[in-house]
Amino acid sequence: MTPIRATIPGVPYPRNKTRGKLSAPKEWTQAVIRHTTDLPKIHGPCLLRITYLLPRAHIPKDYPFGTDLDNLNKRFLDGLSKTVFSEALGEDSCVVAMESIKIIVETKEEAGAHIEILPIRMT
Repeated sequence: MTPIRATIPGVPYPRNKTRGKLSAPKEWTQAVIRHTTDLPKIHGPCLLRITYLLPRAHIPKDYPFGTDLDNLNKRFLDGLSKTVFSEALGEDSCVVAMESIKIIVETKEEAGAHIEILPIRMT
């Protein structure tokens, strides 16, 4: 398998949202699905790298570093389970290693996520 790389435009959202536009998380999941539907399917163990680009305007004052990575990852993996991981036994459990980072960007137009999926040999 060759590495898979993709960019998903839009504002990344966590699993649950308690303020603001409450439908936004579902819209983010749909963007993840829409932009990864035509990517190759993963069947074996892999490393997943995610770089979230969070717009400054969506960063609450009481969370100056942005949304928790674990919450961002949960929603993102749920979306990938419907596309690139849909044929793997256990769906996103094929991710045996993961790196995720969040970067604050100045505009909503810069927001999104960059992903890279690399095969891992487990012998």
